[in-house]
Amino acid sequence: MHVERALRLIAGTFVLLSVGLAAVHSLYWLLFTAFVGANLLQSGFTDWCPMVWFLEKLGFRRCSKA
Repeated sequence: MHVERALRLIAGTFVLLSVGLAAVHSLYWLLFTAFVGANLLQSGFTDWCPMVWFLEKLGFRRCSKA
């Protein structure tokens, strides 16, 4: 699996999990949803994401650029 795909899976999981926890437990979990969204937004502008760095350290490879 490539970094880009793993990143989308992790972000989607975090968003769905935090929305579910907000519905069941506390609305403060939506702050985590906002954090994930803000991180995705800034990575779109800067092309830098801490999770990408972490995944690369775990051995995931980037997609080859054509």
